[in-house]
Amino acid sequence: MNLLSNETLTTIHARHSIRQFAPEGLSEEMVMTLLDAANQAPSAHNRQSWKFVILEGDVRGDLAELVSGASKQFQKPASTLLRMAGRSIASAPVTIAVVNTGDLISHGTELFQVDKDQAFDFFRTMEIQSSAAAVENLLLAATSLGLGAVWLGILYLIKEQILDFLQEPQGEFMAVIPVGHPARPTQGPNKKPVQNVVKRL
Repeated sequence: MNLLSNETLTTIHARHSIRQFAPEGLSEEMVMTLLDAANQAPSAHNRQSWKFVILEGDVRGDLAELVSGASKQFQKPASTLLRMAGRSIASAPVTIAVVNTGDLISHGTELFQVDKDQAFDFFRTMEIQSSAAAVENLLLAATSLGLGAVWLGILYLIKEQILDFLQEPQGEFMAVIPVGHPARPTQGPNKKPVQNVVKRL
């Protein structure tokens, strides 16, 4: 059996970051399909302690300007990567931000009768893991629909500014994902052979 004939595995192997997008827009149905896929991700205690913020039109443009402007605070290569991120946001018809709600942290810290600092760190980590899983679901769903997307990790350097822009409280997780039709066909980088990253005990 050729496992790569499996649609899910094919999508996983096809997924790669797309940073430039065609002007074609996305339908509301397509956007909500992506977010529904993200919302199906596993989450600790099924708290789903994430929120998805949709940015389109002028608001998306304002975010792109904020990111590009913030690049001046940094030296290379961070400034270069931030300018690239701003261009990606500007060219995508839709940008989706993912933030934590803190619900799992507050719920878990009350639920577990352990040291408060230890409980906070434990549930903080699980909130981050849960929201990261939601982002990966979104990226895979975009690929399966013939769309492109990129997780702009460099924006963590200005997390506080991004969260203020989104009118969200300061949290433990923030991700910004421009989504749209790829401007041109591209291929992702080669991955390390799986044998190089596996250890057997």
